[in-house]
Amino acid sequence: MRRPFTALAATAAPLRWNDVNTDDIAPAFASSPLAGRTDRRGQTDQERYHENAFAAYRWTDSGSLRSDFVLNQPRYEGAQILVAGSNFGCGSSRETAVWCLDAIGVRCIIAPSFGDIFYGNCFQNGLLAITLAPADVEELMRQAESAPVPTFTVDLRTSLISAPDAQQFAFEVGDYHREALLNGIDEIDLTMSRLDAIQAYETRYYRVRPWLAPIASGT
Repeated sequence: MRRPFTALAATAAPLRWNDVNTDDIAPAFASSPLAGRTDRRGQTDQERYHENAFAAYRWTDSGSLRSDFVLNQPRYEGAQILVAGSNFGCGSSRETAVWCLDAIGVRCIIAPSFGDIFYGNCFQNGLLAITLAPADVEELMRQAESAPVPTFTVDLRTSLISAPDAQQFAFEVGDYHREALLNGIDEIDLTMSRLDAIQAYETRYYRVRPWLAPIASGT
């Protein structure tokens, strides 16, 4: 079980890039500015995922934070929502891109489009990926940049985004992904919830096909 996603009121950071690829989000070890002060074992540690999120943009070669990167700016400190350009999460299929975003506290990404595999990985890990029309994303981007307090509310129960100026934007998420996020479950949880039905099916199946039944251990 994971933390359910019902409604989130949080700071939204604008990321005005198109085609942000998974190597931008979770750089390969050798290309990370942090490579000189971490080790390969650290790549499986949650703290290292935090450090390596957008590493080439967040950090200088000497390991200090870059003040010109949006997520390092005080206005967007602790941002849990990203408003991004089109084709976010394109490139390789590395799931660590989602793990890195989760490690820095991102719970929702709003963009005109996503890389297909990245989009699926988001929901597998409890992160809400929302697709909106480019004009709507541009308006949310503008408000994230200009509102005195860039706080958005994303309500999965009503499928509405509330912007700082009180405008609301409707979004759609597939029923399966929506229920999984609302209930904090993944595919393993869903399978286990149907274990009785699975076992009943197997009993019926092997009753009429006994030659296919697994051989009990030790017999």
